[in-house]
Parts: sequence; structure tokens; C-alpha cells
Amino acid sequence: MVNTETITPKKPNWLRVKAPQIQRVGTVKDILRDLELNTVCEEASCPNIGECFNAGTATFLIMGPACTRACPYCDIDFDKTPRGLDETEPLRLAEAVKRLKLNHVVITSVNRDDLPDGGASQFVACIEETRKISPNTTIEVLIPDLCGNWDALATILKAQPEVLNHNTETVPRLYRKVRPQGEYARSLLLLEKTRELSPKTYTKSGIMVGLGETDEEVKQVMEDLRKIDCDIITIGQYLQPSSNHLAVKEFITPEQFKAWQEYGESIGFLQVVSTPLTRSSYHAGEVRRLMEKYPRV
Repeated sequence: MVNTETITPKKPNWLRVKAPQIQRVGTVKDILRDLELNTVCEEASCPNIGECFNAGTATFLIMGPACTRACPYCDIDFDKTPRGLDETEPLRLAEAVKRLKLNHVVITSVNRDDLPDGGASQFVACIEETRKISPNTTIEVLIPDLCGNWDALATILKAQPEVLNHNTETVPRLYRKVRPQGEYARSLLLLEKTRELSPKTYTKSGIMVGLGETDEEVKQVMEDLRKIDCDIITIGQYLQPSSNHLAVKEFITPEQFKAWQEYGESIGFLQVVSTPLTRSSYHAGEVRRLMEKYPRV
């Protein structure tokens, strides 16, 4: 009998990506390899890797490459073995930001549930080292839920990243299936705490679609995020990394993504990035214009 959970609809034309210019992609990869850094672009098989590398941007993945959680949608390796932090990683990351001449950098991480602070201290070190040699670069951190450790969250926010991003990933009904070690309410609370602890920090979240959610459920997540004054939301199509991962239930049309964008703007998000190929840090540098338009005093 065929397992219908593994049957994926045919990928539509709107999900095709342009082939990158190899020379620029190679240059970025050379810098990353030279400095022994990981990127979520590569580890999570992001469909925009060519475009972003060609533009000279990357989202750095710290404390990896293996994750202590095994979410069935994610292509990052799973490993619960406790391991120490690399004290040279923040220095190498800051050097990469300098070499790549980034105006905006995104720093994310695997889940490190084996660490008491979830890796908060390493985020802080990366922010501080980057600011030392690239003071004009704006910094966005895309953090895990820290197992609800709000002291760890406060530690990260004291380093004053311009943007704090934490993905809700999916709708509440699908959490047990898609994000079994996460909690929807905890993710919302993390973003709410961020607004309380650091009012000047822009908050951001993102979800994947195409996993069986309804239009009404997506809108409810958007409304929940606005209730806690989340500034930015990203919505993108889930793509199955391999046959061992969750199957795509539906490929959402560009028209539906546009409708969600318009709805998000109507309920007060400062920015809504909603397209089939949108990912959490796709075109993240555009936040600099947002900060100029909506400054936090």
C-alpha cells in the first residue's frame, strides 16, 4: 500500500529559481570555508542560496552544524551529544562580515538544548565582535525558543541587536506533527517578552505553508503575532528536503501569498514578506529601510 503521507504534488513553475552566477557564489563559499563557518543557507538547503550568495549575503549558523532537536521538516543534522562552544567562532564570524562588506547580517543557530542558556552567550559574543569591526552593520538574530529561559533572552537583548527574529513556523494545530519539541504559546511569549524587555528592538517571526494549514489558520497566526506587537512577518512555501522529511501537502499559489501580504499589512505589520520562495532571512537587509521609516526612539 502506498503511504499517502509521502506523495508530494508536482512542483509548479513559480518555484523554479534562477541559476546563480558561479563566480560570486564561489567567492562567498571560499570565504566561508576559509573561516570555517556554517551557513543556514547550505545546512538547511535553502532554495535562495544562489541569489543570496550572488548578492554577497549569508545567514550565519552558529553553534552547529548539528541540532539537539529533530524537527521532521528540517534538513539540519540531529545530534544530542553535548559539546562545548568554540570561542573563536565569534571572531571568525565578525571577520566574515567584514570581508563580505555586509550592511546587514543575520545570525542564527541550531537548537542547543544541552546548554544551560541555550547558547545565549554565544549570540552575545557574535554581536559584540561584529560591532567591534563593522560598527555600521545592523544585526538581526534569529533565535530558538531557549526552552523558555527568559534570563537567557534578556542576555541576548542586552547586546542590542536591531532585530530579534523567532519563527512560529506553523499553525497551532500542526505543532505536534511539525514541531514536536516546540510550543506555540512559548514562541509567542518569547516575542512578547522581547517587546517588554527591549522596546527599541524590532520583532520578527515567520511561518511555512503548504503543510495542511487553512487560510483561516494562517490569518489567526498573523493576528496572534500582531496582538503582541510583532513588527515583521515572513511567509513562505515549505519544500520537502528529502523523502525522509514531511511531505508537502499543497503548493500555495502566488495569488494566495499576495492575499496574505495584503491582510498582514491591513492589520498593522510594518513589513510582510509573503512569496513562495520567502525564507526567514530572505531579503533581510531591507529592514534597514524599515528602520529609517519607522525609527524606534
